[in-house]
Amino acid sequence: MNVSIQTVRFNADSKLTEYVNRKLEKLNTFHDQIVKVEVFLKLDNVVHTIKDKIAEISIRVPKHNFFVKASSKSFEESFDAAMESVINQIKRKKERQAA
Repeated sequence: MNVSIQTVRFNADSKLTEYVNRKLEKLNTFHDQIVKVEVFLKLDNVVHTIKDKIAEISIRVPKHNFFVKASSKSFEESFDAAMESVINQIKRKKERQAA
């Protein structure tokens, strides 16, 4: 599984990248043919004083792509919400294939 983490408009500290990598390791339990995972962590450039943190996850498996986007006040929260959503997508796809 090829993993890339990209940050937009900021530099991620090692704690955040370790957190993301640790969570991504669990994806193999849901799908065994994951080819590539791309994570984009972005600061939303709105005029508010508190900027939203956006996490996007793109997962490529043979013959299908999964993509989710979530935003909240922290990257961890956004990433967790996106992970939960993409895991649900993977489970639904597998259920449809099995049926």
